[in-house]
Amino acid sequence: MTIENNLLMDVYNRLHAQYGDPRWWPAETPYEVIVGAVLTQNTAWGNVTMALANFGDKLSPEYVISIDHSTLAATIRPAGFFNQKAGYLQTVTHWFGQYEYDADTVSRLPPERVRSELLALKGIGRETADSILLYAFGFPSFVVDAYTMRLLSRLLIDAGKDYESVKAFFERHLPCKVKLFNEYHALIVLNAKAHCRKKPSCSGCPLIELCAQGQKTST
Repeated sequence: MTIENNLLMDVYNRLHAQYGDPRWWPAETPYEVIVGAVLTQNTAWGNVTMALANFGDKLSPEYVISIDHSTLAATIRPAGFFNQKAGYLQTVTHWFGQYEYDADTVSRLPPERVRSELLALKGIGRETADSILLYAFGFPSFVVDAYTMRLLSRLLIDAGKDYESVKAFFERHLPCKVKLFNEYHALIVLNAKAHCRKKPSCSGCPLIELCAQGQKTST
């Protein structure tokens, strides 16, 4: 194992000891994950929950394709940017329709192909695409977000400055396991909300011994 392997696993183990299994992502079906990944762009998860609740028992790709844009936009209004996101949802749903809305069919495809297809869709950026790959289809694709970048900066881990470099860093230095990638991303989010905020709250943080910011705060 390299120093990077050991450090990343040390971070994971400390987070897991603090928070346990985060049981991420909250969804009943792979398609609900896809919808949630689009709706959570630039908004809090609580707003996404309200938007999903507006579907009642109708949330399905067939329903989203069958309704007009204005009806879909009104349904997802709590998630914000609802006109744009309605278009994004119908676009990604049409893409899923190429595979007869069957997650098992997609999961048997090369992950690089699925990621490329998703990134070619309007409104599907890298974080959204990787969330769909990991949480909807079970591909070992590490999700990077602003919380990840903040954590790396405070731990003084040089993983690169851009999304693809950081994603590659985690995938290169961690065991290639879906469950690990799933939990690691979720644990970073949980710790960011509890401690590693823009203005950090370092007391009680499980990573304080590894963190340059935390060491400054505690001295």
